[in-house]
Amino acid sequence: MSPASVADPDRARLSIACALGAALAFSINDITVKSFSATYPLHEVVLVRAAVALVLTVLLLAPRGDRLAVFRTRRRKAHVFRGLCVVVTNMSFFTALASLPLAETSAVFFVAPLLITALSAWLLKEHVGIRRWSALCVGLLGVLLIVKPGTAAFQWAVLLPALSALAYASLHTMTRSMGLAESAATMSVYIQLTFIVACSAMGLVFGSGQWSGSGHPSLEFLFRAWSWPTAAHLGLLFVAGACSAAGGYLISQAYRSSAAGLVAPFEYSGLLLAAFWGFVIWGEVPGAWSAIGIVLILGAGLFVAVREARLQLTPTARDAAGRR
Repeated sequence: MSPASVADPDRARLSIACALGAALAFSINDITVKSFSATYPLHEVVLVRAAVALVLTVLLLAPRGDRLAVFRTRRRKAHVFRGLCVVVTNMSFFTALASLPLAETSAVFFVAPLLITALSAWLLKEHVGIRRWSALCVGLLGVLLIVKPGTAAFQWAVLLPALSALAYASLHTMTRSMGLAESAATMSVYIQLTFIVACSAMGLVFGSGQWSGSGHPSLEFLFRAWSWPTAAHLGLLFVAGACSAAGGYLISQAYRSSAAGLVAPFEYSGLLLAAFWGFVIWGEVPGAWSAIGIVLILGAGLFVAVREARLQLTPTARDAAGRR
């Protein structure tokens, strides 16, 4: 990217608008999935969403003269590994939503950019200074305040968004090592295909509901028996798929148009949206310690984003294919 493109005010405004639009799309996807957590099994919800997203991605992002071009790749094994990382990311995050408030679940997940910094230093041998290591520690402290280990308020389900963040960080660390060898459209297509295969397999194993009945909201969401959605619910699942595809496209455009340091802070608007939707729809209000934890995670993530921009580091592989 040329310096002129970074400094172009029109490009900057477009990138900010795309990042905010992506955060809104992803948040609508999240509240749609959470709303089905007491009705349908998770694998069914994600399967329908992935099918919709796959069709829209091919129609909107594939070359018009050769739609099959997005399926061509020489790195199928890498795509399978990335796809499995996204499956773990999504399944653990959405399973947590059945039991936990949206804002707290999203806050723990948003520690992922900090974990990307740590994994980049460990696996890719990139230099990470004391300031970013300190920000990582602050973010992890925020996670501990939300998780509350060793207290009566602790719930095992709060570990699920932490697992989601770790899988997401692993995904993007690998994507960074892949560089620009694959297009965002190809990455997105193979992730949606992985979703379809994984959720179909889960449906075959769990679909009869023989493992349900525990009474725990997260476990019920994971193991509930398959049931055919109503017409209205199919419409909402289509909205979730459209938001997933749109969010991926918008965030890809944001990072292609401007420097990562400009775009990354606006991704954290998703955390504010999560708090807003949680309050408006479900009346969720974070407790005092959880609120402090959310602020610490938000501040640490913003610091790392700005710090990486000042150091002119390569963007941490936030491509269209990696988000929910």
